[in-house]
Formats: sequence, C-alpha cells, structure tokens
Amino acid sequence: MTKTRLLRVAALSGASLFMLAAPAVAQTGVAGKASQAGTHFVTLGTTAGPLPRKDRAQASNLLIVNGTTYLIDAGDGVARRIVQAGANFRTIGTIFITHNHSDHTAGLATLLDVQWEYSKREPTNVYGPPGTDRVVKAALDYFAVNAEIRSTEGKTNPLSKMAVGHDVGVGQIFADANIKVTAVENTHFNIPDNSPYHGKHKSYSYRFQTPDKVIVFTGDTGPSEAVTELAKNADVLVSEVLSAEEIKQRRIKAGDWQKLSVAEQTAFMKHLTDEHVTPTEVGKMATKAGVKMVVLTHLAFSGKDNDDYQRYVDEVGRVYKGKVVVAKDLMRF
Repeated sequence: MTKTRLLRVAALSGASLFMLAAPAVAQTGVAGKASQAGTHFVTLGTTAGPLPRKDRAQASNLLIVNGTTYLIDAGDGVARRIVQAGANFRTIGTIFITHNHSDHTAGLATLLDVQWEYSKREPTNVYGPPGTDRVVKAALDYFAVNAEIRSTEGKTNPLSKMAVGHDVGVGQIFADANIKVTAVENTHFNIPDNSPYHGKHKSYSYRFQTPDKVIVFTGDTGPSEAVTELAKNADVLVSEVLSAEEIKQRRIKAGDWQKLSVAEQTAFMKHLTDEHVTPTEVGKMATKAGVKMVVLTHLAFSGKDNDDYQRYVDEVGRVYKGKVVVAKDLMRF
C-alpha cells in the first residue's frame, strides 16, 4: 500500500470513529451549543463546599432562555465551564447569587475580569441577598492592579464600571422578556442571636418562570416550607443534597475530624443537619410540591472518585415517584 493511500485510509478511519463516537457523547448530557429556542439549563459546577475536586467545579448553573444566558451562582471554575458548555461568557449580563459562601462566589471575579479583558462593554448585573454588592465590588477590586497595568496596553473602559451588585429582598426580584424570578429566604443560615452577623446575612432559593418552564434552584438550604411552596408544580427542582454521616466518616478517615474539639464537632454536625437537606428530605419536598423532576447537585466529596451517588437516587425514590437525576458538571436539561 502506498504512503498516500495509507494516509487516506487513516483519515477515513478517523472520520468513521468520530461519527460513531458523536452519538455516544450526545447521550451523556454534556452541553453542546446552546439551542436558541425554549428553556434549557446546564449544571456547570456540582460539588459542595470549598474543597477542590478534580472532576467537579464549584456551584454554578447556566440558564438559557430563547438564546439569552443567565448565571445562577459563580463558584470556582465557572468561566471555564461556561466555555466548555458552548456558551459565550461575554453575553452573560445577569447573574443571580443564592448566598455569599465562597463556593458560590469564588469564580465571580475571574468571570467579570475576562468579560472586561475581552471587550464586553455593558455592565453585568449581579443580584443576590444582602452583601452581594459588597462581594461584587471586592471582586472588581481584586483585579484592580491588573486593570491599571492593562490600561497602559490600550484598555480604556474602567474595570470598576463592568459590574453592578444589587442587594435584593424576597418576592419578585427580576423580570424581563424571558424570565420572572422570585426569591424566598431559606434555612441555610442559622446565625446565633448573640452573633454580630445575626440578621445581616441571608440565603435565598429562586424560582425561574420562563415562557415554557418553571425551574427552581434551592441553592443551599435546610428543610424549608418556604422552599417547598416556592417549588410548587415546578417542572424541575434543582436541589442540593448531602449525607452528614458520610461527610463525618470521610473526615474521620482523613484524620482531621479528630483535630476538632467536641464543641467544634457538635457545631459542624448541627450545621450539616439543620442547614442542608438529606435525600429523604429532598424527596419529601419534591412530593409535597408536586414537581415533575428532581436534579440532585451540590454533592459533597465522599472520598471516592467518580462516585455516582446512586444511593441518593434510591433514597429520594422511596418517597418521591418522579424522575431523579444526579448532576454531573456540564449536563444539559
């Protein structure tokens, strides 16, 4: 066989392999280019907490309605995940933050900076509970030195004008031609009465009404009647979920649980049980609200790479009879 023919055969073989592989990739739910019509969302980041993981970015979701993109939370890795989802980071002009924990905001500064670096002109609006405006200003200030240097390279529009933070209350907080957004305060923050921060910081869940769907994002929350009511008859409930005992056992195995005092251990377990929801609690909420589908996200590291969390699906399924999906990064719905 001649060298030319060998190259032609190799090229044809490669093309055949690509054509065979393409349907398999599509079936994984990994996002391709955003469809222009209707409502879709992509689970950009699906891990819980600030612990870095090699297979999951921190909390963030991309909502796409008739070609317009909205971001819900902006954990570490969000800018890269947006690109991997096939979306244009420059066109994201509206962001909703559920609460100002670092695993929901750590990627905000990077996203705002790359929007500025790559010639986005209109300011990005960031909506969230009290403290959001402060976080946005801090995110812009983080890159202020970089912006000064870039200004000597021809950048003329100031970075400080590239985002506006909006501290919002509950009820309807936003509306445009594509979405109506309603917020309720959930039970993720139980700050003690004697703390100087009591009443200052809040955590929200959001209901997005689009022309063809209702999608509810719990953010982080403990059991909450307000969130259950918010989710009433939703097409999709995107819910956090965790097992306090699994997290405790992982920390014991890692050797850091033993370094905590008894008081610290007690406080940590109270946080996990009062301010987050178990699979059973998710199932009860979904059943009572009458939602059509549940997507489980904000998944704590169990100590096992590539954990499928099927046990969570089984536990939810004992009390909820609708469809349940465990999210991975870049799944599209």
